Amino acid sequence: MHEHLSEAAAFHGESCPGQVLGVRLARAGLRAVGIDDPLSDCWRKQIIVFVEIDRCAADAIMTVTGCRVGKRTMKLKDYGIMAATFVNLESGRAVRVVAREEARELAPSYAPGVSDKYEQQRQAYAVMPEDDMFDLEEVEVTLPPEDMPGPPRSRVACEKCGDYVQDGREVNDAGAVLCHACARGGYFTRRR
Repeated sequence: MHEHLSEAAAFHGESCPGQVLGVRLARAGLRAVGIDDPLSDCWRKQIIVFVEIDRCAADAIMTVTGCRVGKRTMKLKDYGIMAATFVNLESGRAVRVVAREEARELAPSYAPGVSDKYEQQRQAYAVMPEDDMFDLEEVEVTLPPEDMPGPPRSRVACEKCGDYVQDGREVNDAGAVLCHACARGGYFTRRR
């Protein structure tokens, strides 16, 4: 675990409670779906992780699992929940791991004498039993072919702006093929 924590802190740029939590969460999730070495060649494209928060733990999960958005093995579903679902594509087994809010309250008992709240959490999360930190549940995840790792399954041009949309992410609006931004509005506004 020490190696994972060092790698995660280097990737993230600091060692914080979220990094420790993310490393522990990733290790629990991998173990639950039967993956012992996610960085080995045989597992690299046999795992997909859905991360439910865009915080520190996401970087740690990336580091431990080797999953990446660009490799299509990490999916960000920003629900604002400290949770991740691990899917073993070979077996089909999926487990969602959720950080227990009570872990914060238990931190003083696992790192007594540490006055700084964040340092206390960082130290406590490194030694706290998994049962005190996480809830694990078997879940079902349906992955359509266009969400799987590998080359794009399709590519179409938006009829309004001309941007190319891959993997079935286009919107059919009254017969017109559009990107999400043109069909429903986007996070940006075009200056024309």
